[in-house]
Amino acid sequence: MVFGKDLINRHPPPPLLLFLCASAENYLYSDAMTLPTAYITHPLCLKHDMGSYHPESPARIQAIEDQLVASGLLNHLQHHEAPEATHEQLLRAHTGDYIDFISSAAPRLGIVELDADTSMNPFSYLAALRAAGAVVLGVDMVMEKKAANVFCNIRPPGHHAARAQAMGFCIFNNIAVGAAHALAQHGLKRVAIVDFDVHHGNGTEHIFHDNPRVMLCSTFQHPFYPYVGTNSGNDHIINVPLSAGTDGSAFRAAVTQYWLPALERFQPELLLVSAGFDAHRDDEMAMLNLTESDYAWVTEEIKRVAEKYAQSRIVSALEGGYNLHALGRSALAHIKVLSGLAML
Repeated sequence: MVFGKDLINRHPPPPLLLFLCASAENYLYSDAMTLPTAYITHPLCLKHDMGSYHPESPARIQAIEDQLVASGLLNHLQHHEAPEATHEQLLRAHTGDYIDFISSAAPRLGIVELDADTSMNPFSYLAALRAAGAVVLGVDMVMEKKAANVFCNIRPPGHHAARAQAMGFCIFNNIAVGAAHALAQHGLKRVAIVDFDVHHGNGTEHIFHDNPRVMLCSTFQHPFYPYVGTNSGNDHIINVPLSAGTDGSAFRAAVTQYWLPALERFQPELLLVSAGFDAHRDDEMAMLNLTESDYAWVTEEIKRVAEKYAQSRIVSALEGGYNLHALGRSALAHIKVLSGLAML
């Protein structure tokens, strides 16, 4: 019997088929990336559970993974389990007293409330450590050229968590921990965070409000929870409130008018993404009207900035998104663009 190259040599395919195969290969890897996108998660992220009624549920992780499996994309990503963020890494974004409080608040049984929206079960503290640790690992991987870019499929989310306060489903501010790690551990001078969640990332703004080495570019529905963010009072916080009913064309215009010129001026050395998909038109938690194509478009724009100034370094972390079907499709669109495998 004849296998492999011998079979091809004896029975070469028609020239058109060779051309199509070569074209597909070139298209799939059109970004000329030698490393695949890294996918970071951890089983403990599924064990953080605030109750069957709560929209920030373990099913969110699985909804994204199901779409990645169905599309065939999951096999093209490099997989990593998130480590725990260390006390030192958390201290760069949170106070020591707050970290100690969260550690001591973790229940042995049942659920304890941190605020009206945010609770902990016996696994929540460990899951929160892994969620923050995922972003730290992602930063290390792109800085050490071990991945082209990174998506962290994690929960609890983080962008509402302030320096000493849990709120809005968030315990530790995962993106802020990663940004602070990039500054301290890798010596970067300019790190940008882009946040397209439907809710303003008030915790991220609170942590970096007085740190000009970190630019935050944010779009969010307003007036809406957490009812802040319209006036940052400085040049490195670019808040763009959007009214209820805003569609994809208006969102794209806002990003083009406000985010992109600010990022061009800032010239970030690393881009972090607070990837919330709850501005989708099918998400009942809010009233914006974005679609999967809008998330793909904004990801392309983020990639262009990263390629120009940041050696293509992007670390994206899941924030919101509560309609499971819309979340899965939107995250898939985002990760496809990150990976450069948009044909799948």
